Amino acid sequence: MKIGIFGAGYVGLVTGACLAELGHEVICVEKDREKLSCLQAGKVPIVEEGLDELLRRNRQLGRIRFTDSSEEAVKNSKVLFICVGTPSLPDGSTDLSFVLQVAKEIGVSLGDDFTLVVDKSTVPVGTGEKVTEAIKQVAPFASFEVASNPEFLKEGTAVKDFMEPDRIVVGVESEEALKLMKEVYAPLIEHGFPFIVTDRRTAELIKYAANAFLATKITFANSIARLCDSWGVDVLKVMEGIGLDSRIGRAFLNPGPGFGGSCFPKDVKSLVYESKKSGQPQTFLEEVLRVNDQQIEYVVNCLEKLLGGLEKKKIAALGLAFKKGTDDVRESPALKIVNRLREKGAEVKAYDPKASENALKILPWLEVCSSIDETLQGAEGVLILTEWDEFKEIDWAKAEENIKGKVIYDTRNILTGEKLRQLGYVYQGMGRK
Repeated sequence: MKIGIFGAGYVGLVTGACLAELGHEVICVEKDREKLSCLQAGKVPIVEEGLDELLRRNRQLGRIRFTDSSEEAVKNSKVLFICVGTPSLPDGSTDLSFVLQVAKEIGVSLGDDFTLVVDKSTVPVGTGEKVTEAIKQVAPFASFEVASNPEFLKEGTAVKDFMEPDRIVVGVESEEALKLMKEVYAPLIEHGFPFIVTDRRTAELIKYAANAFLATKITFANSIARLCDSWGVDVLKVMEGIGLDSRIGRAFLNPGPGFGGSCFPKDVKSLVYESKKSGQPQTFLEEVLRVNDQQIEYVVNCLEKLLGGLEKKKIAALGLAFKKGTDDVRESPALKIVNRLREKGAEVKAYDPKASENALKILPWLEVCSSIDETLQGAEGVLILTEWDEFKEIDWAKAEENIKGKVIYDTRNILTGEKLRQLGYVYQGMGRK
């Protein structure tokens, strides 16, 4: 099948590459000239495991290409996926301007043949109707339908998540649209992956509800970790004990510096905003956001106590991405913590194996190092903020030669406190003494 993808960011690029891998002929539309030039040159502008190889192979096979022409994509595609950004506005609502602009560009180029337009961007309930209306404004007699097919991709494992999905959710309004969506995902359906068919609004809400629930699990784990700090209890054992209950599950019960990234904060804020508009305010989700914001100050306060103050203290911050496996720093708790440390007078040096360049776009004042050793040089306190595997492999016996103070605050619980204490370090984990 011939498929058009609008937007070559995390969602669009992974979606396009994976659909090409499934055998479809894919054309991706990207308006950012720098990103487009990068993609046309065979380079991948984001960090995502397995994506480079997927794109390389399917470019060679002629199954994926990139353009800035919306008309070219519309004229040469049966199904069009909208995968552009839907950022938060200051009041928590979702900015749909990019989605609706794409909808109008699609409408201008639609022909007489039936075309399926698919919202893959995360959008509020009812967006399908808005996209339909936007297209009709410029193409009142066109033959088309708008469907919803939310993505469930985790940065760092997005390719695997697409090719081995927990479920595929499609919200459609006709049998013709359903037939096309089944054709798009035929190889995955034949493999036995769950294929859930709903109406459009239900599909839109499934995405929001899923992210809100996962964000809630993380916040719950962080709240319990604070209790563990107060009571001298090991949060990892607590989470293991409750996570083995099949009704609860172990996933997303890892305490840390708070949730971040391009999805959870934005989507929970949007759901809170939209629920108020509907007359059914989700006040407990407001609390989830509040507690998550508090986690930043909690981490800073804990480090301050460990060091006996932060003024002019030299801090080595390991990790800037919001999670391992990505260079994404959007809403990263690591950046918020680093910035707060600076506000309290600390001198911060930082290292991240993938996200340093993106971090400097947000915090241009930050001293970013090129290695772990350089970051640790002269540090009075070490703060682990992202769970990169290489941080687990640090030789702390050797590192003490460079470290001025031997305080380690491990917000990701990736180190072994007992071994570090034997080396003379003051170690504290998140919810672990």
